[in-house]
Amino acid sequence: MAAVALTIAGSDPSGGAGIQADLKTFHRFGVYGEAAITLLTVQNTRRVSRVECMEPSLVREQIEAVVEDIPPAAAKTGALGNSAIVSVVAAVARGFDFPLVVDPVMISKHGEPLMADEAARALRVELLPLAALVTPNGPEAAALAGFAVETAEDARRAAQSIFAMGARAVLVKSGHLAGPATDILLHASGWHEFPGTRIATPHTHGTGCTYSAAITAGLALGFDLPESVRRAKAFIARAIETNPGLGGGTGPVNHFAG
Repeated sequence: MAAVALTIAGSDPSGGAGIQADLKTFHRFGVYGEAAITLLTVQNTRRVSRVECMEPSLVREQIEAVVEDIPPAAAKTGALGNSAIVSVVAAVARGFDFPLVVDPVMISKHGEPLMADEAARALRVELLPLAALVTPNGPEAAALAGFAVETAEDARRAAQSIFAMGARAVLVKSGHLAGPATDILLHASGWHEFPGTRIATPHTHGTGCTYSAAITAGLALGFDLPESVRRAKAFIARAIETNPGLGGGTGPVNHFAG
């Protein structure tokens, strides 16, 4: 029987981020992908011009429908948009018997907000305590922890702060931090570091979605968390390095990366 993973996230019509990136990544890892859409965007590699959130009841019903019939072995969230959607996702997730990866998507690569302030508060209080893993980048870690996150030491402090909110593990990504490209994971067994090489390219659209989806795929396949992160880190590095160079702005990564 195929491994199954669920993404609960927004739609990117340009295909580089959101549910489109998640489903491509699941497929690349040999995992059957399901998707519950939380919001629609109008965007390309140059701009985001519109964001429309789904009705919270519609988000809830999508999740319930797929979990009832084709239950996933792991799930992830992406852009949730507003506090009402965060609340319904949290309400459904309380009944999950599989791990939930929370990618706290707050700002697009274009600098456009994808989560209202009250939604960020709801995420901290309602959703983080249900997360098997939270995967913030530097700015997201700062928003969650309440202080600037610019260095590896800041990242460790932020991970501890977010861990204290109830998340079972926290991965602070290094893309926006000074120094080496080393991602930092804190979970019950302690600290893990995942070093990498910085790649000079503007084509990084969807990296956070793709990375968290790759981790979710690893969990769905039965790998433990550190191994799932290790595999995902290697994949996202190859995906950035071999990006297809599409679009006139911040282009997508290569979801075919081997």
